Amino acid sequence: MRLAALLLGVLLGGPALAADELALDATEALRRVEVGELTLIDIRRPDEWRQTGLPRGAVGIDLRRPDFAEAVLRQVGGDRGAAIAIVCRTGNRTARVQRLLREQGFSRVYELREGIAGSAAGPGWLRRGLPVEPCARC
Repeated sequence: MRLAALLLGVLLGGPALAADELALDATEALRRVEVGELTLIDIRRPDEWRQTGLPRGAVGIDLRRPDFAEAVLRQVGGDRGAAIAIVCRTGNRTARVQRLLREQGFSRVYELREGIAGSAAGPGWLRRGLPVEPCARC
């Protein structure tokens, strides 16, 4: 699969990532955020942010915003090649948003399939005991 992804990237004029390379677990996402390698975008609603807080280092951008992709682009300083990870409650919304952002020209969009609350993909941010911060603007 990796070879196929690389060949596809060559044919399309840029690197392509295999599906496994487009997903991170919560622990790895936090590590990358803390060393400045990744921007973590929490796409949940403000009421969800109030319930649990935001993952430490995450930026809350409500998926329902009409200017969602533009808000993400502003957050990464206009760099569509910046590493971005998308997180929601259980990972159900992340694949759709990942596709949307890739269609908008973002090239390094990862998803946290386990989400904040956990799913079949993993225990999630909260059950892993990873830090959260209150949402100051919710």
